[in-house]
Amino acid sequence: MNRFLGLCSLAVAVVATVAANAVPALDPTWLPTGGVPGDVIATKALLAIAVVAGTYGIYHLARHLLVRRIASKRRAHDARNVLRFGLGAVTVIGLLGVLTEQWLGVLFSLGVVGFAVTFALQQPLFSLMGWFYIMIKRPYQVGDRVRIGDAKGDVIEVDFLVTTLWEINGELVSSNQPSGRVVTLPNSTVLSSEVYNFSWEKFPYVWNEISIQLSYETDLAFAQQELTDVADDYLGERMAQNIARYRELLAETPVELEVRDGPSVNVVQQESWVELRLRYLVHPRRGQRVKNDLYERVLERFNEHPDRVSFPVSRNR
Repeated sequence: MNRFLGLCSLAVAVVATVAANAVPALDPTWLPTGGVPGDVIATKALLAIAVVAGTYGIYHLARHLLVRRIASKRRAHDARNVLRFGLGAVTVIGLLGVLTEQWLGVLFSLGVVGFAVTFALQQPLFSLMGWFYIMIKRPYQVGDRVRIGDAKGDVIEVDFLVTTLWEINGELVSSNQPSGRVVTLPNSTVLSSEVYNFSWEKFPYVWNEISIQLSYETDLAFAQQELTDVADDYLGERMAQNIARYRELLAETPVELEVRDGPSVNVVQQESWVELRLRYLVHPRRGQRVKNDLYERVLERFNEHPDRVSFPVSRNR
């Protein structure tokens, strides 16, 4: 479809250009706009059509030949936006040049107008700057799960001025579940707020925890071992591979951090119980599912050993 539209638009551009050069001289006494000869009006109108049709055709052909061949949907989305922005600017400049026949004047005027518009439209321009920043530095891209300011969700669109998220959590749900709402943020937000990317392209995993509250009568060493065994059985070798990748990324930075090969358990002492926190690596979109499965498996394993594992029953909990 894009190829067909592109070829048709280019054909229209060629026909309009040829027609503009072949417009017969009209009677100079015909002044439909109060001073501009009719042949000049027809020529400029045809050239304007040629500019619009030509850039429109190039856009669709480029999408067909280049963008659609990009395997990554994220890269294709960014390439399409850059193409739209570049050809849109070319179209505006081309139309002004055709209508005024002053190419250098048009470029100079655009500079002056742009300087003036900077003060009148600061927020949209800051958002456009934010879009350039996102394209160059890539703090996030389409498909990432992010938190920007107070909004958290999956990025579904990065336009010239705004970023659109499928909301996660929010006021309606919890536990990292989609709420069904769409959140729109100005791109300028990335220049003034923290951006948390939970599914970074180089390492789309995060550390997660589940906590189990046990009584002081529990055999803590046994409970810790059971927790790590359950997590090892469930997460398997994939977590070990991801930890290896995590260490490689850490090695590229000045950060020195000891990372265990598998899940770990931290012990936190409370007033009337002991809290065991199982720490593991997981993809952010599978976080709640993995947490639910681990809870079920851990409780089932603990219930098999009531003589060694007990839960606090105090109302103080």
